[in-house]
Amino acid sequence: MEQNLGRSLHALTARLDRAADAMLRAGAGLSYARFLALFMVGSLGADTQRVLAERLGVSEPSVSRMTRVLAELGLLEAGADPAGGNRRRLRLTAAGERLVERWGGQLEERLAALVDATGVPYGTYAKYTKRVLEGLDGEEAPSGKRPGAAAAAF
Repeated sequence: MEQNLGRSLHALTARLDRAADAMLRAGAGLSYARFLALFMVGSLGADTQRVLAERLGVSEPSVSRMTRVLAELGLLEAGADPAGGNRRRLRLTAAGERLVERWGGQLEERLAALVDATGVPYGTYAKYTKRVLEGLDGEEAPSGKRPGAAAAAF
């Protein structure tokens, strides 16, 4: 059996990202990259520019520019950290929260419809995807095994 899961996952992710970008640009007037930044701030605890840059895999100056644009759009607040230093605290505005809720829900509905249309049970696909992600995070798998060096390679 030919092993090409990595290439298939890369192609799938790239196509899903492009589709999400087209949908968000047409419907919300926002790129998928900016939506992801809002999603990470609102749902995944990226509460400083540094954490957001790490999670997005981009430079801090890039995130600084992005947060400035999102703040100008009224979707994000970026303020000085009360503890001092050069950190900027991030928080969604009410408009940002609504946007993430609405469009995050629509993206999830479209993904669920795509998965269901392929005949793959959504719950099974979601369960195994979560398990692989947990493996990358170094958490113990339900089998009781730790992913070890294999996950460290990523």
